[in-house]
Amino acid sequence: MINIFSPDYERWEGVSRIKIYLLRLLYVLMALFLGKDAWTFIFTHKGAWDPAEAMNFSVWASYSVLSLLGILYPLRMLPLVMLEILYKTIWLILVAYPLWMSNQLAGSPAEGMTFVFALVPLPIIAMPWKYAFRKYVLMTKDDEKRK
Repeated sequence: MINIFSPDYERWEGVSRIKIYLLRLLYVLMALFLGKDAWTFIFTHKGAWDPAEAMNFSVWASYSVLSLLGILYPLRMLPLVMLEILYKTIWLILVAYPLWMSNQLAGSPAEGMTFVFALVPLPIIAMPWKYAFRKYVLMTKDDEKRK
């Protein structure tokens, strides 16, 4: 019997199957929800683009496409999850927290985004932290040979 919580050294470089399943679920959610919003906005936009808004939606649309690769290659696309964790956490600290502390978050334009970004514990839980540290910080000899 396969234990989904045990490290799988043969197939997933020591990452448990449950983490792989969680990563795939995360990539599916990114592709569906972020992709739907970003691509709908891009395809239905009329008139001249605001440069900052166009950049935001271009990044999010690209992000949703790359998340499709994450479904097939969950460990290779971990930098996408790292980016998600970082940008959401930074935004919550810089934007949402000060508004919340000054009782100005409710009813502000940032309120809806705060709700979505407050779900950042999901990618934090899905992230195989030991693997990511080993692969991206320590870098094994095999990784150095590939450079």
